[in-house]
Amino acid sequence: MASLIYRPSHWVPVLVLLMLTGVPFVALAMDQTFYIAFFARIIIYAIAACALNVALGYGGLVSFGHSLFLGVGGYAVGLASFYGIGNGWIHLLLCLVACGSIAFVTGAISLRTSGIAFIMITLAFAQMGYFFFVSLKAYGGDDGLSISMGSRFGPIDLSSAVHVYAVSLIVLVLSLWWLARLRVAPFGMVIRGAKQNARRVNAMGIPVIRYQLFAYVLSGMLCGVAGLLLSNLNAFASPSTLAWSVSGELIVIVVIGGLGTVSGPLLGAVVFLGLEEVLKGWTDHWMIVFGPLIVLVALLGKRGIVGILERFDRRPASDRASNLAATSPGVSPSRTSADPKGAA
Repeated sequence: MASLIYRPSHWVPVLVLLMLTGVPFVALAMDQTFYIAFFARIIIYAIAACALNVALGYGGLVSFGHSLFLGVGGYAVGLASFYGIGNGWIHLLLCLVACGSIAFVTGAISLRTSGIAFIMITLAFAQMGYFFFVSLKAYGGDDGLSISMGSRFGPIDLSSAVHVYAVSLIVLVLSLWWLARLRVAPFGMVIRGAKQNARRVNAMGIPVIRYQLFAYVLSGMLCGVAGLLLSNLNAFASPSTLAWSVSGELIVIVVIGGLGTVSGPLLGAVVFLGLEEVLKGWTDHWMIVFGPLIVLVALLGKRGIVGILERFDRRPASDRASNLAATSPGVSPSRTSADPKGAA
């Protein structure tokens, strides 16, 4: 427990989660419901970033098409609501089946390529999804589709922003726990190894493409769940959710937080969306300031915010070693490290 104090990369994410837990209570006490919706959006984007982190951070699959799954998850709620279906379990089933099927087909095609070709194909699929939903004039077209009834899971009605917030926070915690388990699981180690050297993993008799495809499908399904929550929060399903810029935002969130790290998606979403909101309040030209700040964070730590925090993890250990050597009678710090006999 004492070592946790000296590991900011461990306790900072826990502190952030605790602060997010308290947001609804403070917001309701202050009668500022805006903050519930705002932080709910941060949590939902963190879930989507966790999904992308599986493909991008663990598997090295630079997908510019995850906005497709975010949008499909939203329309799973919107279209079901349009036909008078408010059962949340049916919404969830539609979301998982649709996103899983689309991810399987698009992933199987995209994984035949690599590098820039993979990026462009995933981007093309997302744009195809965007124009498909724009063409559905009966369901709002490019104006989007209003959701008259939110997803109801028994007593939990996601028409309420507070309920969306609570469910989203639970899903986020489960997603982070899953990322931590997946990182050290055999499946996770295979896709992480394939990211470093796919040929060597293939030479060991492990079918890399199958593992990557399964990781892509899981990533798409979790991103769809984020879309389901986002559409309930907004009470609206919009084709703009499928825009390529949304995929770009998710990639930036993962990179800022830390590629392939467990808590990176959480910290990246908080910093990205929080800083964006603060800068919007200061100036209409907030993007001019926001861009260089993103570059600065990426340059300061190779693993984003988590990488910066990990630098502080190592400092207390070295400080304690030097302090111990300095306070030990008759022992100089240089002799403790260079001359074991002097320490005796």
